[in-house]
Amino acid sequence: MQPGIRDRTLEGHESARRRGKTIGGAGVTDESMLSMALHLRDQEMSLRDIAKRLVITTGAKKGQHLSPATVMRMLREHDEQAATAASA
Repeated sequence: MQPGIRDRTLEGHESARRRGKTIGGAGVTDESMLSMALHLRDQEMSLRDIAKRLVITTGAKKGQHLSPATVMRMLREHDEQAATAASA
């Protein structure tokens, strides 16, 4: 039985990662967005409200707002790095 399109695609992604290539779009967040998101989270704002206040400053999506999912991912990655640094 032949591998399906999904299987071949996943194999291609894995091969690209081994060669050091990144999969996905360009990053749109930066340190200033993270610090603003942390400040707004400390004020107990929702992810949606935080996303409405953050604007992408460079690239093809310049001028657009971040999605709540991007804000959540950015904050989660920060929290994970902070936890790792604190336990080390």
